[in-house]
Amino acid sequence: MKSVLLSRYTGLLALVGTVLVPSPAAADSTTTIDPTSNFGTWQGWGVSLAWWGKAFGTRSDLADIFFSLNTPTFNGASVPGLGFNIARYNAGACSSNSVNGTTMASNSIPTSRMMDGYWIDWASADPTSASWSWGVDANQRSMMALAKARGANRFELFSNSPMWWMCSNHNPAGASGGENIQSWNIQNHAVYLATIAKYAHDNWGITFSSVEPFNEPSSAWWTATNNQEGSHFSTATQMQVIIYLRSELNKRGLTSTLVSASDENTYDLATSTWTAFNSTTRANIGRINVHGYQDTGGRRDLLYTAASSAGLQIWNSEYGDADATGQSLAQDLLLDFGWLHPVAWVYWQAIDGSGWGLIQGDITSNSLSSVAKKHYVLAHFTRHVREGMRILNTGSLSDTVAAAYDATNRKLIIVAANFGAAQYINFDLSKFSQPSSTGALVPRWSTHFTSSEQYAAYSDTYISGTEFWSYFDQNVIQTFEVDNISL
Repeated sequence: MKSVLLSRYTGLLALVGTVLVPSPAAADSTTTIDPTSNFGTWQGWGVSLAWWGKAFGTRSDLADIFFSLNTPTFNGASVPGLGFNIARYNAGACSSNSVNGTTMASNSIPTSRMMDGYWIDWASADPTSASWSWGVDANQRSMMALAKARGANRFELFSNSPMWWMCSNHNPAGASGGENIQSWNIQNHAVYLATIAKYAHDNWGITFSSVEPFNEPSSAWWTATNNQEGSHFSTATQMQVIIYLRSELNKRGLTSTLVSASDENTYDLATSTWTAFNSTTRANIGRINVHGYQDTGGRRDLLYTAASSAGLQIWNSEYGDADATGQSLAQDLLLDFGWLHPVAWVYWQAIDGSGWGLIQGDITSNSLSSVAKKHYVLAHFTRHVREGMRILNTGSLSDTVAAAYDATNRKLIIVAANFGAAQYINFDLSKFSQPSSTGALVPRWSTHFTSSEQYAAYSDTYISGTEFWSYFDQNVIQTFEVDNISL
């Protein structure tokens, strides 16, 4: 990383107190942060607990890495804790019991991805009856408890498939084609999820703030030969489940628990699904969830417009990619800030192989390898943009710059990335009240996607009047914290 005091500047130095501040030449790019803007109050960062929680759910060291802001040790090296405050808990669809000679159909789901469900047969909906087995899935619950102990305060219950016995082919991987849930079990699916939410509240000390009954329901790839739990739901069936789920939650006194929907795979599909819902269904939805697998494509803005028109907020409730460098993650996440305007963002597999995991590992063999570069990239967002901050408009560079304001501490957070040729970026704060005196230090953190720099802290950037600037190598992400600044 080149210092901000290099020859890019004119070389004229202004002495302020004992601090030398360079006079800038024209920056290659300038962005003006708008303090009057408001894209929502940030609710947090998180991770889904299936499937890695099943494999590693008792590991307190991993809980420290993902759910605290400490700097724990992994393989002898210090790792920045990500400080996740959101945990998504998966209601499983599998069980190994036999019911009157009927068992779950043979399928292609690896054991490591089979999540045990609690409602093991259809004989009784009474959660105290023998039809329910509350001792299963101990490891995923353990990680949820470890997360809560480290400060996680938002929990979402989600489903990939109805219980196997609710499926037409008794296969929780999917149907031979089309929809898999039996028509007489549509309400039972809602009963199942609402019962878990109530049991968690009464017995686990967990209050689910939302329940998501689907996972990419409009997609057609949930077939009987798939390698994970999944289920296709038509729009008409989605509407039924949503209305039933709202009713079942209310019956159990969980009136403040939101129904979120529909966790579609892409932004465009999420907009289409929302548009297809009738007004009654929309009235029963408390938040729009979407997955981020459209990467840099799709019309994020149209989904935001639809949600805003309905008075709803958006979560990017699942994101993952196979780029271990973190460059793809940074590109997609900054586009989310610039166009989708979610109030929360959740990663899929904290531990996985082939570049997907924040920590590389194998959930089948329960083995861990190394911390991926993308973990350090994500730390730029999760350790600095924190719950309660106001998300601001970053103007002309909104595709590559995100900003958040901490009113309590009068602090401005800026996360910016450069994917092209090296350049200087100037951050214009002239629309704010005077941020601080000229010469005030702006702490800076930097991570290169393609070099050894992980999450390095620097003290070499200063306010000059109502702006500051920094040099950005190609393929780098930087975070800045500006103190004593008022809207």
